[in-house]
Amino acid sequence: MPEPIGRGRRYMPGLDGLRALAVLAVIAFHLGFGWVPGGLLGVGVFFTLSGYLITDLLLAQSARRGAIRLGGFWLGRARRLLPALFLMLAVVLAWVTVIGPHQPPSFREAVAAALLYVSNWWLIFQHVSYFARFGQPSPLNHLWSLAVEEQFYIVWPFLLLLGIRFVREVPLPSGLRPRLAGATLLLAAASAAAMALLYHPSLDPSRVYYGTDTRACELLIGAALAMVWPSRRLTAEIVPAARRILDGLGVAGLLAIGFMVWRTNEYSPFLYRGGFALLALASALLIAALAHPACRLGPVLGWRPLRWIGVRSYAIYLWHYPIIVLTTPAGARGVDLFRDALQVGATFGIAALSWHYVEQPARHGALGRLLARARAGGWRREEITRRGWVILAALAVILVLACAGLAGVGSSPAPAESGRVVARTIHSPLAGVPGGAGALAGHTSCHSVIHIGDSTSEGLISPEYLPNPKQRISAQYARIGATTQHFDISGARSIVETYEGQPNAYEVARAWRAQGYHGCWVLALGTNDAADVYVGSSVDQMARIRRMMSVIGEQPVMWVNVKSLVESGPYAEHNMALWDQSLLQACRSYPYMRVYDWAAAVRNKWFIEDGIHFTSPGYVARSRLIAHALAKAFPAGGGESRSCLVH
Repeated sequence: MPEPIGRGRRYMPGLDGLRALAVLAVIAFHLGFGWVPGGLLGVGVFFTLSGYLITDLLLAQSARRGAIRLGGFWLGRARRLLPALFLMLAVVLAWVTVIGPHQPPSFREAVAAALLYVSNWWLIFQHVSYFARFGQPSPLNHLWSLAVEEQFYIVWPFLLLLGIRFVREVPLPSGLRPRLAGATLLLAAASAAAMALLYHPSLDPSRVYYGTDTRACELLIGAALAMVWPSRRLTAEIVPAARRILDGLGVAGLLAIGFMVWRTNEYSPFLYRGGFALLALASALLIAALAHPACRLGPVLGWRPLRWIGVRSYAIYLWHYPIIVLTTPAGARGVDLFRDALQVGATFGIAALSWHYVEQPARHGALGRLLARARAGGWRREEITRRGWVILAALAVILVLACAGLAGVGSSPAPAESGRVVARTIHSPLAGVPGGAGALAGHTSCHSVIHIGDSTSEGLISPEYLPNPKQRISAQYARIGATTQHFDISGARSIVETYEGQPNAYEVARAWRAQGYHGCWVLALGTNDAADVYVGSSVDQMARIRRMMSVIGEQPVMWVNVKSLVESGPYAEHNMALWDQSLLQACRSYPYMRVYDWAAAVRNKWFIEDGIHFTSPGYVARSRLIAHALAKAFPAGGGESRSCLVH
């Protein structure tokens, strides 16, 4: 989050109001309010504001002293940012150690990444995915944006010094540096271009969303604004026409930001193909207006309640996400106004305490005074008040619990990897008996079947979900006469996209055909394909289905359609229904294709909290019903069902 206005600089209350609007948008997004699907863009506004304020501060220092004192600058940032961050991390570690929910071992790595301000790159390398994240998020995932800003604070002063030295221009009497601003905008354009080139609508966008290189555009546009709009040179003495233009530009920027927050979301391809740059330009217009003392929009956004929030926006941002994540019951979906009000109230209360007792004292040298006092002999016991002892005891308990959490106390075991399960062969007791499986009622003509699935099939073969082997789908296939079975199941699988190096379903099918496989197919796919189409894949539903069918050819195939309880986003039930409609439409073109109507058979109570995967009773039913549908689609004795849709 951007700094409050530093000492010696003219106070700009409108910018505090802008901070407040930005952090409120982020909170509303994380609470799941549907009317702000683009609330995450508040982070982009903060980026541009940070770029402006930091560059304005550094250029003012250069103009006043003839040099930029990097040591003093970084010490100021450390005083401003580190104490509140350390406190939040310690409290969160203590909370999850004692209360939970217990975190996986990787949580300790996330804490280390936060301390080193590399959370964004850690998330990238850990493949934290928008499209394959079904469990509870980590309470520290929001720190990626602070990492981007801190990396900017470290690198940008060096680049700015190089620019001041090598970009040949004499600063104008007004303090403007237009050539330097132009060079900075070229860097911003390169960052925006990198985002557009690296983004692919069919793949997870986390690399371009979290990357410092791809998000630098927003910071650099703010920096360029500081070079042509230095706050120290702005004066209220302007003509009325100029004031009207200034007000109009500010209102236009505010409306543009509001429209994008209302009409976009994190999956919108528009954002990655110039949308974030457009957001930064709109933010720059608004910042330019709010920074000017003659603008009438500044006092409006400088309304006292907004200023209160804006001044504490750093602490509010730090605390809001852990509070939301750690106090929301597992599996809770939708908006709960009472719970949300309590979470927001707790966020504001803790942020106020952090600002008053941690951030403000640290900014004004309290830590240095404490160290000096300690070196001089410390305190006598009688000098510490009762409240002081209580605070020291509480801090000691928090630190002990936090250290225990870092040591692994209370962490949950690492989940088993959802790797591929391939080439499992089952021999039914009926196998080899003359007139056996193929001659019994309720059996299938498919003596060999390959089951290709995504994470919704993992529970079908899992001893954790189905400890009784007779309930697993291998036994159910054997029961209907499919005596040879091959399973190729992988989490986050789709027909087109790949995830973490695993082959997509099309590649799996081609590999089996290359090995000479001939038999029946069960394709339990579509959940991720529907999501990928929603977020802008260039390969639509019908093209995906045809791609699979082009490999399978005229071999019998039964698709299992999909359903979810999710109300919005890529995995919403509306997207699943579109996939199911495409399956039925394609089925008319392929004589040996059938669709099992799982969407009509599944019951809401069979879903787990994410609204996508299933409970153990759900997998018991799914295993039995898929096998039964295969027997009905391709019954023993030859032939197949007359209808495309199998109930």
